[in-house]
Amino acid sequence: MVRVGLTPERLTRAGAELADEVGFDQVTVSALARRFDVKAASLYSHVKSSQDLKIRIALFALEELADRASEALAGRAGRDALVAFADTYRDYARQHPGRYEATRLRLDSETAAASAGVRHAQMTRALLRGYHLTEPDQTHAVRMLGSVFHGFVSLELAGGFSHTEVDSQESWLWTLDSLDALLRQRSTL
Repeated sequence: MVRVGLTPERLTRAGAELADEVGFDQVTVSALARRFDVKAASLYSHVKSSQDLKIRIALFALEELADRASEALAGRAGRDALVAFADTYRDYARQHPGRYEATRLRLDSETAAASAGVRHAQMTRALLRGYHLTEPDQTHAVRMLGSVFHGFVSLELAGGFSHTEVDSQESWLWTLDSLDALLRQRSTL
């Protein structure tokens, strides 16, 4: 018998909350069952496995982050768009560390192509239009921005910047200013 109120969507949201609390790697069907005070077997009518649950959380987080980034980018260009986009990723990672980690889950090509990950790449390319980059520079820039944002955020969340008196916010702004200058320098105009 299916427990009233349990749906794949509710379990996904609860799994995302659990990921933020204990870390994405610790999310399992068993851990989620304990949260609902049910036997793990009762959840298998909603999710196939712990891996299926993690994929659902990853897709949920990608969608949630894409919605935030899209809203932040609206009406912005150039440095303003770059900062809004970057700040959205950083803020999301700080507010939802487990969900942010879920966005890094490797998805099979079919699932990835149908996910909001595509929107992330499209938004990155849209903000780069303000810098008038052509190929292959645009692809290089997409990869560079993703690498810098993810690297900075990951190090910051792991406490990697806590060993110095310089505030990480200062470093963040310095990094974004440097990226903006580099992208303007590479501009084809």
